[in-house]
Amino acid sequence: MTVESIPETSLSVEALRKGDRHELARMVDLYSDKVYRLALKFTNNPQDAEDVLQETFLKAMRALPEFEGRSSLSTWLYRIAVNEALMLLRKQKPDMALETPGEEDDSEESASSNGLILADWCCLPEDELLSEESRHFLDEAIQRLPATLRSVFILRDLEGLSIRETAELLGLTETNVKTRLLRARLFLRQQLSRYFGERLKQWEQK
Repeated sequence: MTVESIPETSLSVEALRKGDRHELARMVDLYSDKVYRLALKFTNNPQDAEDVLQETFLKAMRALPEFEGRSSLSTWLYRIAVNEALMLLRKQKPDMALETPGEEDDSEESASSNGLILADWCCLPEDELLSEESRHFLDEAIQRLPATLRSVFILRDLEGLSIRETAELLGLTETNVKTRLLRARLFLRQQLSRYFGERLKQWEQK
């Protein structure tokens, strides 16, 4: 579901600005599941996702009187949730990578210059590719992405937002989004290639 597909037109922004309790409760009901799911993908921890969910709505309710509607309500809430998730991760891991070497050079040429170690996965049994262990490894690989790349990957590839929506939500240009997404995909492809290369060796030795 994309940001634009959320039926926010059923909410009265004017009532939300005035602090109408009924409308605020409807907003929470409408967005809670989506914000929690987004937070869980960033934190990979249910309790942390709950904390992000709570802080997102607390901050949103405090800021609603000043909400000018320059972006859609859904985009605004998603932006708060992403910021809260990243702040939480920074508190837990102060040394968490925020940038990658050459991050300031958002060109596709620089993004594709990383060396890749690719394995042939064709011979792995399907249950190996879809195993819980494999999914767990992918989740961990996503968590190892620098925050600037992780945000783009989660919003675009996991949440299904468009390039334009992702750019608007993160305050980036569409070119920045495309380049960071490419970097993220290359990194994950490299990580998974190494992982399945080892799995293939183990399977062949059985």
